[in-house]
Amino acid sequence: MPNPCPGSPKSPRQKAAEKFLLGRIDYERTVSMPCSEEFLKLGRMRELVERLGRPQDRLPIVHIAGTKGKGSTAALIASILTAAGYRTGLFTSPHLERVEERIVLDGRQCPTEEFAALIEQVRPVIEQMDLEAAALQPPEQGPTYFEILTALALCHFARRGATAAVLEVGLGGRLDSTNVCQPCVSIITSISFDHTKQLGNTLAAIAGEKAGIIKPGVPVISGVTEAEPRDVIRRVAEEHACRLIELGRDFCFEYQPPRHLEQAATPGRFDFYTTGLDRPLYQALPVALPGHHQATNAAVALAAVEELRQTGWTISRSSIEQGLSSLTWPARVEVVARRPCVVLDAAHNVASIAVLVKSLEDSFVARQRLLIFATTQEKDVRGMLELLLGRFDRVFFTQYQKNPRAVPAHELQALAQQLTGNEYPAFAAPADAWAAAEQLATAEDLICITGSFFLAAEMRALAVRPLTSG
Repeated sequence: MPNPCPGSPKSPRQKAAEKFLLGRIDYERTVSMPCSEEFLKLGRMRELVERLGRPQDRLPIVHIAGTKGKGSTAALIASILTAAGYRTGLFTSPHLERVEERIVLDGRQCPTEEFAALIEQVRPVIEQMDLEAAALQPPEQGPTYFEILTALALCHFARRGATAAVLEVGLGGRLDSTNVCQPCVSIITSISFDHTKQLGNTLAAIAGEKAGIIKPGVPVISGVTEAEPRDVIRRVAEEHACRLIELGRDFCFEYQPPRHLEQAATPGRFDFYTTGLDRPLYQALPVALPGHHQATNAAVALAAVEELRQTGWTISRSSIEQGLSSLTWPARVEVVARRPCVVLDAAHNVASIAVLVKSLEDSFVARQRLLIFATTQEKDVRGMLELLLGRFDRVFFTQYQKNPRAVPAHELQALAQQLTGNEYPAFAAPADAWAAAEQLATAEDLICITGSFFLAAEMRALAVRPLTSG
């Protein structure tokens, strides 16, 4: 839990909070994530929020699951609601640099000292649950890192008087810690293969886990268009008597991507259509986040906003435009430097790599394209490399340092050579891969850093420079 001002001393409260939180079980930073309901269950989280006064019941909540796009969709909705005058909390995961990034109110991260105070306040409840869990036969564990962060977010939003909250699911949906809420709208952005050990190895099985956030009578927005997972979501929504609003059936969009983002930031434009209208409901809306996939996320977000409007929320067109055009979202086709252009993206599965490649082709021009890649165990590494290797002139493999789940760089190197017959350099440290790429890149080139949130977090400080046009 770093200080907001590097080098400034931490208060005793901050030191105690950091030590306590880092001592919890954190499945994001274990070699292998658990894949059984013995570990992934909601009973412990329900007990935690019960003892904290059920803060989720004091919040109108938008709940978002999906294989990809859920973080961006959550941020887009929160940005629109803030622009409309709602005091809006946003809970997302993982973080890049500071854990407080996960808990945002009206676009501002939870202040470090306030975050530490929250931990101090909930700590006695957690420690009591630890004691009770240890006394069971057989012993069980107390609240996990992610469960505690979810509870902290809910408490923070409730105590600060939030009038709306947007919660991104961490993993899956059915058993995720955020699924203790009773939302006013549920969203499933997309279904593709990821975390198959935990969620299943078919799209139908994964859809079933994501659809676990659907609650009786609560409207559902779905961006899922593939038949197999779409049918699962339709069935679950029908079983729960939910109004279902689907991309491709009830709403759609047309997108014009931005061009030459290597020179200057410009928004894309999209038209939003709903069934029954012969013209766009919204025309030429600006969306600052680049890529066709972000236009899809914006359309799903806008469908949710329209559903909220139908139930009495006051959200104007100008608020929608402001929310879509003003949002910045780190590590999502993020231009962190120019001349050479450096793009940082947290794509970490085949589907997200595919949309990254499309965004680079649509919106960037470069003399030469260089790739720095690292990724995580249990991912479809071969599938990601098959999409990437033929589209970059030079490739540098590395491995992130602060998480044991990294694939060793020499294993990536060997697999790439097996796929193409070419030789590639491998670096044990991201800083060395960055130095090698930076040395070879000219002002007209593009360097793309991708493969993992953890890589993006470790390399962002190396790559960020003041952005200027030209």
